[in-house]
Parts: sequence; C-alpha cells; structure tokens
Amino acid sequence: MPHNSSPRSFRHGEPCWADVQTRDVEAGKAFYAAVFGWRFQDLPTPDGRSYAQAFLGDDLVAVVAPQNPQQEAAGTPAQWNIYFAANDARAVAEEAPHVGGTLQFGPEAVGDTGVMVFVDPPGGGTTGVWQAGTHTGTARYNQPGALSWSELLTPEPQAAVGFFQQLFGHEVTEYPQDDGGTYTTLMVDDAEVAGIAATEEAASWQIYFGVSEVADTVRRAVAAGAEVLIAPEAEDEEAPGATATLKDPQGGVFSILEV
Repeated sequence: MPHNSSPRSFRHGEPCWADVQTRDVEAGKAFYAAVFGWRFQDLPTPDGRSYAQAFLGDDLVAVVAPQNPQQEAAGTPAQWNIYFAANDARAVAEEAPHVGGTLQFGPEAVGDTGVMVFVDPPGGGTTGVWQAGTHTGTARYNQPGALSWSELLTPEPQAAVGFFQQLFGHEVTEYPQDDGGTYTTLMVDDAEVAGIAATEEAASWQIYFGVSEVADTVRRAVAAGAEVLIAPEAEDEEAPGATATLKDPQGGVFSILEV
C-alpha cells in the first residue's frame, strides 16, 4: 500500500475522513478503544442522542456515531463510511448524476464543520463527500490508529474509475493482477490516494487503519469480540504492509494495515 505523509488538510479528491455508524455507541467505543487505543469525547446530536469523537493524543481521527432510525429499524449492521475531500460539495452533488452516479444524500451543512454529501458510483459503493469548514478531516493519516488507505470493491470497476475521474479529476495507475483483473489507484498530484478493484459481491468500501503490528492487533480485536474475515498469513504477519480484515461485534467491517 502507498505510504503517504501525514496531512492535516486534504486536497480535492483525497480521502480525508472515516466514521462508523453503529447501533450501540458505547459498545463501539469500548471495542475501538481496545483495538486502536482511541480515547473519546461525547457530543450531542440534534435528536438528543450522542456521538463520540475518537482521539489519538489530542488528534481527532474518527467518529463513532449512532445509526439513524431507518438503519436501526432495519437491523442494519454497523458500517464504516469514507469521505473524499471536495472544494465544493454542492457542485459534486450536482455533477454526480451526470457522470453515471446517484445522489444519495445532501448537500447538507453540518453546523460550521463542513458540508456533507453521499453519492453512489455506478455499480454501488456509497461514498461520502466532505467540504471542509472547521473540520478538515483526520488529524493523522497512515499512522497507527489512523485512517491509512481505502479501496472500492465493485462489480463495475471501469465505470467506477470513470466516475471518480470525471467527478474529482483523478489521474489513475493500473496494476494487472494474477487473476486477469486490474487494481486501479486514483491519484492526486502524482500521489496514490485510493484504490478500485473488481468483486463479484455487492460494492463496498474497504477502509484500512494503520497498526504497528497486524498480528497483535488481530489478537486484541478478537479478545474484544471481533470476527476475523481475512486473517494475515502466518509467514507475513510480521512483514511491513501486512493486512487483515475484521468485523466488529456490531457488524462493522474494517481492515488493518501495518505501517
């Protein structure tokens, strides 16, 4: 996976933020504190519930938020969301349907923190868009406990690549795979910022958080109630760049990446 520096502001088209919506915020806090060492600050939502800002030291790195009533009623599993930085979220919202996507939500101002939009690329894979106000995104990137990489797994990879290119102006690099497919990276100013790969399953974003040691993190996560979906291979557990994919106790899927 590409290793980038630690930006505190993000360029148009860069993934800048991740948050998880979950049925039980308190349980989510306990789990992710055990896995990543996050500490939390609770803040009220407009409907009287609370969400939790996650910090490493004094640096804001994620949010654990309650599900909306529709998600709760449907019994939806917890879900991690990824957000791409945008200079003008409203312009992205207007453009998305014209380049093969679907506008799912917004644009909506979130107080003075920024403007939020959710769009679906062709083939699916709901994607957040964030125009920064007072909140620019994660204060750490590609460090232990912080957002480190994201990739869209989609049954329509070529259409999704075209969508992001038209929406954000991404350049791309293509890597042929052993199975005959292609792994495509989206690029901003010659830096790889996200990936797109083919899947036969429903489209989804795979969000990676950095860790110092994959094997140790997997053990902590399992002890805290996680299910291992993709285990690190034993011979690669100690190698830099090792990854694993986990499901939290409320169904939220995320990956870890040794950085």
